Amino acid sequence: MPTTPAASSNHPLEIIGLFRRWPRSTARDLVYTALWSSLVGLVMTLATCALMGTVRPILSWLGAMLLTSNVIGFLIHGVLAALRVAAPAAFARGAWPMRLGQVLLIAGCVVLGLQLTDALFRGPDAFLARPGKLAPLLPLGTLIALLTIAVLAAIARRQARETEAARQQEKIAEAARLLAESRLRALQAQIEPHFLYNTLANVVSLIGPAPDQARNMLEHLIDFLRAGLAASRAEHATVGAELDLASAYLDVLAVRLGPRLRYRIEAEADCRALPIAPMLVQPLVENAVMHGIEPQVAGGEIVLRARRTDGLLSIEVSDDGAGLGSAPPRPGGGVGLANLRERLASLHGINAQVQLLENQAGGVTSRLLLPLPVPVSMVPPSNPSAP
Repeated sequence: MPTTPAASSNHPLEIIGLFRRWPRSTARDLVYTALWSSLVGLVMTLATCALMGTVRPILSWLGAMLLTSNVIGFLIHGVLAALRVAAPAAFARGAWPMRLGQVLLIAGCVVLGLQLTDALFRGPDAFLARPGKLAPLLPLGTLIALLTIAVLAAIARRQARETEAARQQEKIAEAARLLAESRLRALQAQIEPHFLYNTLANVVSLIGPAPDQARNMLEHLIDFLRAGLAASRAEHATVGAELDLASAYLDVLAVRLGPRLRYRIEAEADCRALPIAPMLVQPLVENAVMHGIEPQVAGGEIVLRARRTDGLLSIEVSDDGAGLGSAPPRPGGGVGLANLRERLASLHGINAQVQLLENQAGGVTSRLLLPLPVPVSMVPPSNPSAP
């Protein structure tokens, strides 16, 4: 006949998806209990009319049923809420002793609620006036209690399945992130020694004929290593820090390549402070040097730009070098950009991309598009190689 309220943090109305949208709270549970109790009262009224084959007294029956159902519903609500406060751990586990206790309490609430409403309609003298009439109410109360617990248990199982499914999705996403990171670190371990060896070999070769140039190159290398070490340990960086790292890298190469390499950085002031994942710009710069400047005898210029455009953060690395398809293939070509795209997908999903555009005057522009504002919860950094 009556109702079922919120047991634990669940409520029978959560069977319906619409009612799961309201965040759980005491006020919400009270409103839901009133709605559920009224619904049960309405159903019981219609069922009684159907059994009796008449609808004439439906209004008087409906009032009595609604009152009885709400009295019982709020009694159950209060008892289960008190039980949850008194024994929260046992209530959350839902072991059979706790379930049995809930059944007995709900059955008692049903009997008490029926007696209270009977007293309201017949007067205070009717309350427990005939103890013998309680016996037929106990099976009804037990049945309602079992139905209540069954509904709440079904809701708890559904929530457990949804929680487990969400946990599995998180594990899958984390595994994908770790795989992408491990690939980037492996690639970083391959590329960084070559850059170091080449730079140190150049320093050694310059010590005799050009000691000042060797010292200058070594100082730039120290600046680059210091910036790279800081970036590799950071959880997130800024656009300004990424541009400074690229500048330190290009300073080293500028000593080695001499007049064959020129570069400039153009960044809007309000872009430099924006958060960004570390080591996203570096592979684009390496790509421009390896595939644009080095293959061309005359070298060329690299331009880094950072600006806001169409609600996105745009970072461009342009060169006027060999261009797409002009440079000879190199070992591992294409792997750096592929890994960069995987990393962007793990960070931003479909909201970020890398574009490769051939310049009309020659060379290539690599454009990195990121959403604004850029999230500060970043994947631990690593340094993918140039393709």
